[in-house]
Amino acid sequence: MLRITGGTVYDPANQINGEVRDICIVDGRIAESAVGAREIDATGLIIFPGGVDVHTHVAGGAMNFARAMTPEDHRRTQTFIRNQSRRSGIGGMTPSTFATGYLYAGMGWTTVNEAAVPVLSARHTHEELGEIPIVDKSCLVLMANNEIMMDLIQAGEYEKAKDVVAWYVWAAKAYGVKAVSPGGVAAWKWGEDAKQLTSPIAGYHKLTPGDIVKNLARIVDDLQLPHPMHLHCNNLGAPGNISTTIETMKHLEGHRAHIAHLQYHAYGGDDWDTIRSESAQMADYFNAHPHMTTDAGAVLFGDAVTITADGPWQHMLYQLTGRKWGNLDVENETGCGIVPYTYKPSNLVNAVQWAVGLELLLLINDPWRVFLTTDHPNGACFWRYPEIIQLLMSADFRNDCMKILPPQIKSRITLPELTREYTLYEIATITSAGPARALGLAQKGNLGIGKDADLVIYRADKDIARMFGHPRYVIKAGEIVIDDGDIRETPEGQQFIAKPQYNPDTDAFLRPRFEDCYSLAFENYPVDISGIEQPEVHDCDANP
Repeated sequence: MLRITGGTVYDPANQINGEVRDICIVDGRIAESAVGAREIDATGLIIFPGGVDVHTHVAGGAMNFARAMTPEDHRRTQTFIRNQSRRSGIGGMTPSTFATGYLYAGMGWTTVNEAAVPVLSARHTHEELGEIPIVDKSCLVLMANNEIMMDLIQAGEYEKAKDVVAWYVWAAKAYGVKAVSPGGVAAWKWGEDAKQLTSPIAGYHKLTPGDIVKNLARIVDDLQLPHPMHLHCNNLGAPGNISTTIETMKHLEGHRAHIAHLQYHAYGGDDWDTIRSESAQMADYFNAHPHMTTDAGAVLFGDAVTITADGPWQHMLYQLTGRKWGNLDVENETGCGIVPYTYKPSNLVNAVQWAVGLELLLLINDPWRVFLTTDHPNGACFWRYPEIIQLLMSADFRNDCMKILPPQIKSRITLPELTREYTLYEIATITSAGPARALGLAQKGNLGIGKDADLVIYRADKDIARMFGHPRYVIKAGEIVIDDGDIRETPEGQQFIAKPQYNPDTDAFLRPRFEDCYSLAFENYPVDISGIEQPEVHDCDANP
């Protein structure tokens, strides 16, 4: 038991905005009282619910592929030494499993969502998620290029396609569905791409990316998955892609949707020489359509590793940069591309990208619908979140940072015109309460009675990045896990899984197709729930 006294609480889920309150914890939950509990005097300190990362990449084959491609990063970054409370590992751009948990918790983040898992490597992904200590985890199964589902949508067999999606979610023990460049990865296997929503996908005579977007969003809603379709739009990263993104959003009307890393989808211009920000146009459309949420996918200058199932984009980035490039074709439904990258303030394209992420966070008016991410490790590493918080809370700091950008950038971005500064209440919303609500995790991002006792206690500090990078205490499930930078405990953390309903005949339908299309036997694909650490299963009712 714990009783935290005298802290200034920011709890947007309960409309608590900087009120001095006591917080009691019993059996890992927020309680009304805790008689005889240990006390923490938080007078003068700031209390947030634990951070929730709605979109990150922390486990699975793609991360191991990236680690193998960047040995130079391992040589120059911090090594975590084994002691009583923690195991050895590496930090850097793609931290190892143990270090991932330590680094997230060390900032006050207590829940993370791994945003891309192929069913082929779901077992491996869950093994790694189970090895990430302290934080709770969920993951999303990749579906927007699954050829079995695509065949059914083209044939007009919606109900059977819905059963197939539900089977994949449960087989992968995922929490929801990720859609990466619908149809684009399937087209890449023919040496093509799918940048336009209305053109048939290579290998199909009438199926378009727009058909996949509409049907998959509808399927996720009909299955009543707790998190909406998590969509990486077509034409990522390209000048002029604002038109593709808004057209995609129009296809989503009438359905819930979460748009991933919106920064990479909000560009104007005709080519790389004329690229410009279109964040104002994007924010105007997004603000007017409340059925969507998004995460920023913000960019920070410095080293990163781009990792995505969007194979065509990764090949283009390789051609543009000449950097190392790796590509995998993941059988029937996806791919994986890796290109290490360095964002430079002197590079005009990188300067636009840096500005667009911040502009979207400042121009989207509802902090409950836009969340802090860097699409780790694509735009920057997650452990750099405190730098972004400082950029959002201080217009003067933003203006100082803009001084190093190329002079011609000013006519291509709107950031110099923006004076908005986030409040602590809004930061608590975009880092915790908002993403928890978008994920459907009612126990997270919330300091109400009966909710999970995941919270972080910060010292008030004029150095905003230092404040959010070095909390005084981090408490996970009622247990002090970080005490002034020291890792005190490393609990396992739990995993969240969704169990949608589907026709029991689906196994018989899929078995021969798996034997024809996949490399392993059908029985080897479903993940055994007994092998998952502390699973919490969300039973979905498809017939409310």
